[in-house]
Amino acid sequence: MSASTMDRLWSDYQEHHRTKGNRTCHMIGIPLIVFGLLSLLSIPIVTVGGRWPIEISFVILLAVGLIDIALDARLGALMLVVSFLLYLVARDLKAWPIAVAVFVIGWVCQYIGHGVYERRQPAFYKNLAHLLIGPLWVLNHVFHVRGERPVAAASART
Repeated sequence: MSASTMDRLWSDYQEHHRTKGNRTCHMIGIPLIVFGLLSLLSIPIVTVGGRWPIEISFVILLAVGLIDIALDARLGALMLVVSFLLYLVARDLKAWPIAVAVFVIGWVCQYIGHGVYERRQPAFYKNLAHLLIGPLWVLNHVFHVRGERPVAAASART
């Protein structure tokens, strides 16, 4: 994908996340959602060499990783590494009720961020591609791989 595709998605995503409260909710919520999903989808679909199970979550992780790399090579590669480490922990969580709770709490954080702080619908309501941009956006806020484009003066709102 072209840099302009990522730039457009990134800019649009940023426009939906201007307030500090919403950004904080996303910094908590998105990792919880990803962790919960990786745990819930740790369902073996095939075993390699009779010893190593390949789970649905691993296949999805690889597919999303390739899309992320196509969107932004450096950030996508870092996301693939971080997602793999998260997957290694998530797949060992055998208590599915905890995984469901983590997943739901993550979504509650998202909706609090948009409902209470941003007062605007989530970006993925407009474009489902933002479900892939969100984790990249959170990772970028931690590691600063991608330069931030400044958002309008309203970004100072809380």
